[in-house]
Amino acid sequence: MPQVDSPMAHASTHFDPAPSLTHTLREAARHGERAVLLCSFQKEESVLLDELLRLDQGTGRAVRILTIDTGVLFEETMKTWRAFEERFGVQIEVVDARSPEEPWSGPEHCCSVAKVAALQRSLAGAEGWITGIRREQGPTRANTELIERDEARGLWKYNPLAHWTDKDLWRRIHERDLPYNPLHDQGYESIGCAPCTQPGSGREGRWAGTDKTECGLHVDG
Repeated sequence: MPQVDSPMAHASTHFDPAPSLTHTLREAARHGERAVLLCSFQKEESVLLDELLRLDQGTGRAVRILTIDTGVLFEETMKTWRAFEERFGVQIEVVDARSPEEPWSGPEHCCSVAKVAALQRSLAGAEGWITGIRREQGPTRANTELIERDEARGLWKYNPLAHWTDKDLWRRIHERDLPYNPLHDQGYESIGCAPCTQPGSGREGRWAGTDKTECGLHVDG
C-alpha cells in the first residue's frame, strides 16, 4: 500500500524537490511491472527516466515505460525518443494510436476520446501510473499531490514532480547533461502533437486558440 501520509505530500514549493522525486518513484516501483510511466518525451520525462533508471540500477525493469504514438508527433519528438532509448538503455513500449484512414488533425478529432482510449490500453492491468504533472503547469493541476488515488481507473497515480518548478527541471537536466526535446529551446514549454501545439508558456501552446487545457488523460472520471 503506498504511503500517502508522507509529509512531503503537503510541503510547500520552498524545499529541495529532489527527495520528493526519489521517494515517490520508490513507492511507485513497489508495484514492479504493474506500474506504468507514460512517456511524452518532454523535459519532465528527461528527469523522471534518469532518476528511475538510477533507482533500478539501469536495468529498465523497475516499471513499464510506454508511449502513445499518434502518428503526428513532431520530428523533434521522434528524435528525442531515439535519444532517450540510447541514453537510458531502455526499449520504450509503443501503444499504437495512429489512424491512417482518419489522421489526428486537431483536438476535436484526437483529444480526448481517441487519446483516452489509448490511455486505457496503456494502463490495462496496471496498479500504478507515473506522470510528469506539476502544480506549476496550470490551475487544473495546482492541487496535485505526490501520490493520489485514481478511483475512476482503480489505481494509484504517482506525480513525483508535483512540486518541481521549471527552474528545478532545467537545473537537473544541465547538471546531469540529460537529453531533452529541442522544441523546448524554441519556446514550446508543453509539447503535444504537431497539428495542435504551438510555442507558448505553461500549457498555453497546447490547443492554441481554444479554451482547452487538458487532453482528457488527467481529468477525473
